[in-house]
Amino acid sequence: MMTPVTIIGAGLGGLVLARVLHIHGIAATIYEADPSEEARTQGGQLDIHAHDGQVALAAAGLTDAFRAIIHPGGEATRMLDRHGTVLFEQADDGTGGRPEVLRGDLRRILLRSLPPGTIRWGKKLSEVTALGDGRHALTFADGSTAISQLLVGADGAWSKVRPLLSQAKPEYTGTSFVETYLHNVDARHPATAAAAGSGALFALAPGQGIFTHREAGDILHAYIALNRPAAWFADLNFNDATATAKIATEFDGWAPALTALITKGETTPVLRMLHTLPSEHRWQRVAGVTLIGDAAHLAPPAGEGANLALLDGAELAQAIVAHPDDIETALATFEATMFPRSQSAAADAHQMLALCLDERAPFSLVDFFTSALQAHDEMNGKSSHDL
Repeated sequence: MMTPVTIIGAGLGGLVLARVLHIHGIAATIYEADPSEEARTQGGQLDIHAHDGQVALAAAGLTDAFRAIIHPGGEATRMLDRHGTVLFEQADDGTGGRPEVLRGDLRRILLRSLPPGTIRWGKKLSEVTALGDGRHALTFADGSTAISQLLVGADGAWSKVRPLLSQAKPEYTGTSFVETYLHNVDARHPATAAAAGSGALFALAPGQGIFTHREAGDILHAYIALNRPAAWFADLNFNDATATAKIATEFDGWAPALTALITKGETTPVLRMLHTLPSEHRWQRVAGVTLIGDAAHLAPPAGEGANLALLDGAELAQAIVAHPDDIETALATFEATMFPRSQSAAADAHQMLALCLDERAPFSLVDFFTSALQAHDEMNGKSSHDL
């Protein structure tokens, strides 16, 4: 008998899980706190990797739909110092294996791939109670309830499902991002557009940086990074221009083309404080429940989070398909693969954040990318003299 699956959270991991299960005839219901698909923006661009995110989308039968939303040229990378001097540049020649798509576009094709009624919108989970035999009682903020036979927490950093398995809680890393946007950049902000290039930009200095990505529609989406204690940000009100001014002051002496991403933003800046779970986060098997994505392995942003969530969802679905009458074996099989993978990825993500903002920034990251590019070229039989 096929086991219906209850998923908390309609992010990328939960959606892929439901989609792969659907392909194999297994019912799933997703409970999502947002009141609708359009309730909030879905973030910026994601580089979807050939070895994990694309594997998951292939398992979901969505490779063609994915290819249709790729942003051409988005894999280009540029690194600058605070004065705007280009220290490293790599063009997008279409062979990088990490094509860029908007998170919102990717979520949309996943949503469209599910049967009507799969997602119950406006269902914010407020309480979970174990009933025994792997079943759990769910209570939602609107007063409604449900009972799960198999419960999957795909509900992100502040998961309400995680406490069933683990006492771990996200901790602040000491780094925060402030998210900003510039629109119609080629016409309205030509110097900034020229500095940013056609893909990803890393403009770095010790303890601070400006990360941007050019998105479709002539948009620059930026994250202004600062290593500061949580208390430093506590009194900032980003609805007030003084908050932006305080952030900008930290970048005195930087090239105006770069600081325009702070001072000329056309949307209300959003504070994104970086929290992580322990890199080695794992748990003992608890009947009838598991976690995927950030709920399981929250790490600093380094291009892996969305890919791991997608792969988690696909691999959990495949484990359930392989063991439909033995869910504990399915969950144990999935977790045995997911734990070491997520631990390795988390360690890499912490290293990448350190390379971006350490005392040698921007040169630590430049050296890392240069070495990686040389290794890639040597593996493909391409001499550096051919560049």
